[in-house]
Parts: sequence; C-alpha cells; structure tokens
Amino acid sequence: MRLLLFIQATAQGVGNVELEEGAEQSINYIEMAMKGGWIMIPLALLSIVSVYIFFERFVAIKKASQEDDGFMNKIKDYIHDGKIDSAIALCQSHDFPISRMIEKGVSRIGRPLNDVNTAIENVGNLEISRLEKSLPTLATVAGGAPMIGFLGTVIGMIKAFYDMANAGNNIDVSVLSSGIYTAMVTTVTGLVVGIIAYFAYNILVAKVEKVVFKMEARTMEFMDLLNEPAH
Repeated sequence: MRLLLFIQATAQGVGNVELEEGAEQSINYIEMAMKGGWIMIPLALLSIVSVYIFFERFVAIKKASQEDDGFMNKIKDYIHDGKIDSAIALCQSHDFPISRMIEKGVSRIGRPLNDVNTAIENVGNLEISRLEKSLPTLATVAGGAPMIGFLGTVIGMIKAFYDMANAGNNIDVSVLSSGIYTAMVTTVTGLVVGIIAYFAYNILVAKVEKVVFKMEARTMEFMDLLNEPAH
C-alpha cells in the first residue's frame, strides 16, 4: 500500500512541475555532489590520488623511455677499443634505465657471461620496479571506487526506506529525495572515478611494457657485443 502511495505521489510531483516561459533550468553539479553525503569525501580523495599518480607516472615513464640514438654505437666503439672507463663514463652521463643497465654490464666485463647477464637483469628488475611504483595503488582505486559508490547506494536506499516508513501515509517525494540523491550520486561518482583510474592504469602499464621491451632489446644487443670477440 505504501509503495502504491509512493508511486502516486511521484507521478503527482512530476505532473505538478511547471516551467516558466523562457526560463532555463540547469543542474548545479556542486550542490548535487553535496547531496551524496560523506561518501563523496573518500571518492573525492581517490579521484585526486588517481589523477596525481597518472600524471606523475606518465612524466616519469616518458623520461625513462628517452634514449640517445647513438648511445649503443658509442658503447660498442669504446668496448672494441678497450676503453672501458670511457664506456662507464658515458653511461653515467645519461640518466635513463638502459644506461644504468649497460653500466652494470660494462663494469662486469671480464667475468663469465652468465654473471654479466645476471647483473644486468638485476638492475633491470630494480628499474622496472621503480617504473611501476604507485601503479598498484591506481589499480586499487579502479576497483575500490565503484565499490565505495555502491556502498553509498545501499546507504541512500536504506535512508529512503527509513524515511518512507516514518512518513506513514504522508509520503511525499521530498521526503525520499535525500536518500535517493545519496544513492544515485554516489553510484555515478564511484563509477566515474573507477573508470578514469582503470583507463589511466592501463595506459601506464602499456607505456611501461614499451620501456621494458626496449630494455630487453638493449640487453640482448650488449650481450651480443660481448660475444663478438669469441667468434
């Protein structure tokens, strides 16, 4: 019976809405966000965190992907000429993961090739770990924000039914609007934050994979260089 009265009140409330001639209605998104309640606070914090991580990692990964086109050719010339110190100095003059990996390999020249390769791989793993810093946090935001939004949905619907029960037979749309606003606004906000974080995460992962591929290619090139004198 109460549900029927609620539907009738909703229909009556919608039917009584009249727009003045020439007047324009617009949604105040700030006021609507405020109606989401305290759930909007953690969602706002998660959105700020995700945006910060994306731009900070984007710049860091872009910097890491930079490479001097003639770097490996110079390393090859120095090694062929026996100028190990010059090769190490060249690596130290460049600030990107590949140069640090090659520097470790050059410093191990003279040892078994397996030891050289292991040393380079260890440095490479550390560099990859640095590139992937904060990416798990971004993935957590992508999965957690929608769940927090759905929590707000449940809270809002509980509030709406609670208000409906207390209203008795005097059910009005305005009585239920607060809970419904909380339910809908938090759901939308949680999904928006989660979707943005999800796409940001995948963009960064794709960029890291490109850097890793380049690091592996330079490692193979360096190891082939060390094998040349053996032929």
